[in-house]
Amino acid sequence: MSKLDKRTRAMLLRTRLVQAMETSHTSQSALARAIGVDRSTVSQLLSGDGARLPNAQVVGECAAALGVSADWLLGLSDRPESAADLVANSLSVTEAPRALVDQQIFDWHREAAGYKIRHVPAALPDMLKTRAMLEREYSPHLGRTTEQAIGASEDRLNFMLTAQSDYEIALPLYEIDCFVRGEGYYRDLPRDLRRSQAARIREIYDQLYPRLRLYLFDARRLYCSPVTIFGPLQAVIYAGGHYIAFRDTERVQILTRHFDLLVREATVSDRDFPAYLSERESSVSASARTS
Repeated sequence: MSKLDKRTRAMLLRTRLVQAMETSHTSQSALARAIGVDRSTVSQLLSGDGARLPNAQVVGECAAALGVSADWLLGLSDRPESAADLVANSLSVTEAPRALVDQQIFDWHREAAGYKIRHVPAALPDMLKTRAMLEREYSPHLGRTTEQAIGASEDRLNFMLTAQSDYEIALPLYEIDCFVRGEGYYRDLPRDLRRSQAARIREIYDQLYPRLRLYLFDARRLYCSPVTIFGPLQAVIYAGGHYIAFRDTERVQILTRHFDLLVREATVSDRDFPAYLSERESSVSASARTS
């Protein structure tokens, strides 16, 4: 905020008091009762054109009664929300069930339809997985409800694939290498399942590129937690059992810039990704034949 002289600040205080009272449907009498003063005191606050400002106690009580911040009343902030409300609106923490595309994630995707969605998944993206891959991955967590969960999620996955949003996905290079070789997280996946999964990825990529673009970055040089950035609306970090969602512009932009860095520094570009996947598969097949 630019520096204001005392007369201008006093006039701004009166203007914002009137605005806050109208928004909250609070009369002068009701405000006077809420802050513990005579009605005439409130009337004096709202009238006149002098440079006199009320004391901090009165300003604070007015702000609390009207549900706004004292800084906003005094012209020190452009946001009328209180500090607590600002934090609550800009940051939220919600549970992240181990259940494919849960309702919260789906709601965020629908809200951001039409915006570019940037995504760093914890493993291969669910939207690119075969049904057999989903069953194998989620059965240990969902048990007998796995089929039901997959069925409920298929429509949501199809929506995400056909929505008018561009998707940029960045994966660590080792994720694809481990998947193709059946190592690390993918060590128990049968080779035929890995082959069919790779074919599914190429199929979807061929259908949707360039609306779907996938980049591989070197995790030895750059790191990124699992995160989804829903256009300018919000950025959601996956922290295991919870989602940490940021809606304030500054933090969304910070995470967006980091994602764009992953893209700029990618070892394998979006254009080269299908060829890289095929080359890695061919290399593994050749090794299997000679062993």
